[in-house]
Formats: sequence, C-alpha cells, structure tokens
Amino acid sequence: MRPPAPAPPATAPTTDHAPARRPAGLPEHPPARRPVRSRADTEAERLLRRTAHCLLDELDGLARELAALITEREPAYRPAGGGTEELYLEVRTSLESSVRTLMDPAGTWESARRCSWRIGAGRAQHELPLDALLHAFRLGGGLVWRRLVETATRREPEHAHLLVHSAAGIWSFVDEHSGLIAEAYRAVESQSAREHRERARAMLRSLLDGTTRIADLATVAAALDLPGRGRYLVAALAAPDGPRHRPRPAEPPAEPPAGLRILRHVGAEREYALVLLADGVEPPAVAAHLGRQRAYRVGIGPVVGELAELGAARRAADIALRTCTGDGDVAVLHERLPAALVVSLPDLGAALVARALGPVLELDHPERESMLTTLVAWLDCAGSAQQAGARLYCHRNTVLNRLRRYEQLTGRDLHHPRDVVELSLALDSHRLRAA
Repeated sequence: MRPPAPAPPATAPTTDHAPARRPAGLPEHPPARRPVRSRADTEAERLLRRTAHCLLDELDGLARELAALITEREPAYRPAGGGTEELYLEVRTSLESSVRTLMDPAGTWESARRCSWRIGAGRAQHELPLDALLHAFRLGGGLVWRRLVETATRREPEHAHLLVHSAAGIWSFVDEHSGLIAEAYRAVESQSAREHRERARAMLRSLLDGTTRIADLATVAAALDLPGRGRYLVAALAAPDGPRHRPRPAEPPAEPPAGLRILRHVGAEREYALVLLADGVEPPAVAAHLGRQRAYRVGIGPVVGELAELGAARRAADIALRTCTGDGDVAVLHERLPAALVVSLPDLGAALVARALGPVLELDHPERESMLTTLVAWLDCAGSAQQAGARLYCHRNTVLNRLRRYEQLTGRDLHHPRDVVELSLALDSHRLRAA
C-alpha cells in the first residue's frame, strides 16, 4: 500500500509494534485526522477485515510483486547492482503496517502514520526524488486495492460488491499518508538545506578568521566549491549608522559582473565579501560593484593567491574600511596606504597630529578650518599654489600666505620633503579621527 521505507536493521522487528524512531532534529508528525468511516453496515467492515487478513497471509508474495512493479515503473528505485532484496524488505515492512491498518484502523492508525512519516524522512535523507516516492506510494495503493477486490471476488463472490463501501476510507488513507510523506520529506529537505547553509557559513567564517587548519583546506575548498589557489580578495562592508537609515529596507546585493564570484558572510559587526577574481579582473572592478550599495562603507584588501591567506586578507580589508571617512566611501587598501598606516597605529597617529598640526588646531574655528582646507588642497594638487587656489576659489597668493602662516605657527619647512610627509600623515590621521 505504501512505498518502501528505509530497510530496518537485521535484528529489528518488522511489525508495527516496533518502537517509533524519527531522524534526529526532525519535528514530530502532525496530529491525525479521524479515519473516514464507511456508512455501510458492519458486514462490509467485516468483509474488509477478512479480506485484509488474507492479504496478510500472502504478504511475502505481495511484497515481491510490489517491489518488482516499483522497479519496473520507477527508475529512481532501480538498484545500481540490479538486486531487489533490500527493496523487498522495505516494501514488506511498509505493506504489513498498511494491511494491519485495514484490519484494525483504530488500533494501528497512529503507528501507520509514524511509519509514513519515517518513509518520507528516510527517503529525503537518501535524496530519492519526491515525485518518485509518491509515485511508488500510489503504485502500492493501487496494487493493494486490486488485490482486495480480487481476493473478495474469489473467496466471497456474493459479498464482494460490499467492498465499494470501503473505498472512500481506503483512498482517504492513501491521500492522507501521501501528504504525510511529502510533509516529512520537505521537513528533512528544509532541515538539510539549513544545516548545509550553517556548515558553509561556519567554513567561510573560519577562512576569514584565518583559523582553518591547513589539513582541512582541501575539504573546505570542495565544500564551498572554491579552488585552493586562485586570485582572491576580501572586502569589509559596514552599514551606515544613525536612525535616518533604519526605516529603509535593505536592498538585495546586485548580481556581480562577469569575472567575479562573491561569497558573502554577515559577521557580528560587519559584512564580508570573499571575492574570487578571474584572470584580468582587478580590485577596481570589485570596488565599482560593491560601491553600488551607496550607503555602505567598503574596505577592500589586497589580492592573495591561496585560501590559507584569506585571514590576512580579511584583516587588511578591516584596515582599509577604517580609512573610510563617510557613508558610501569605498577604500582600496593599496590606494590608501598612508592612511592605513596611521589607523593601524592610532597612538603614533595622535602623536604625529600633535607634532605637525598642534598649533593649527589651537586656532579659532574659522582660521583653523581655512588652514586645514588649504593644506589638504595644496597636497592634493602636488604642491601647486595655482591649482590649489583654483580649487578653493581664491588667489594663489592667498594660498601662499596661508602656507607661510602654517610654517610660522609650527616651525616646519614645507620645502623639506620629510616635513611634507609628516604633514600628509598628520592630516590623514586628523581626518580619520574626526570621521
């Protein structure tokens, strides 16, 4: 009546009195509906029980017939080696539970439900297609019904017509247990998918933390479908802070362009993107793609060549992220090495600010901001007062006057390369601390 259940151990009983077990973590099966009762008189019910008892006596042959029918009609059940003994044992256990339910619905209904639940769960664990499983169940239901009719017609031809009154209950049983099998199958399938995601997430976190053992790298690479050697980089993404961003729903990440494969991991404080780059694809392509999440700050580390180097790549991405000064800023580490240096050594950065900018920071706010803006523009324009003036909408002489004012305040010489380097690092440190 039902498709094969997983084969019990050799020492396990095959009757419906065997203790019910369910896969670890699988939710209990739902409560039973009341069996559909026949409106026929008790004679029809007694005929069904007598006929079902005959089927119980012929269970071995019925099981072999059903096993052969399933193997013929459903390719997914065909054993690789061509043997059918294991399938026969599974079918026999299942049929015995079903036939006993026909003989004593009230006493065996719940155990039959547990049996169907175990069938769906077990077949899901062995990855048998659900449509094949339900097809086999229908084959079993059809065979049992035909055998009931044949047996009643042969043994009690004058009463065989009474079986029609039992048809509603039998097919209601088939319908309910088909649903149970499908529900158990999907529960295990969902659970397996969830466990797979959790395992993949743990493996990815271990790679990014740099805690994956060398001996496990091949296993992790196979599980995540990643090459052991390749062109990898890690990006760190930080969501914007502040209540003005919270009402906006998070947008799903855009599909990466050709040449980029991205695995995302959401950590406790920020999100990470592990990026596998095709040959010829460089970090700016990653920056352009991740920059589409405009409210996010993004730090992109260097390209590394092995999975074992991803822990260092993640730490570099964190440093790059710390060089971002506002929401929507995308920082590629090798483009911001001076800023990365000062954020990596914050105490030394603070000392550098005091050394190169201390007197400037003590000025009144308007003069202080004018001085800092001029110094940044002058450095960005490669020391050209003319270009800095154009950027600041003022005369070049104004820029030169402010630069001389800086030298007077600090005692530093902007014609001396070392003083210029210290000023540049100090400005980066001040800007990042303010951000």
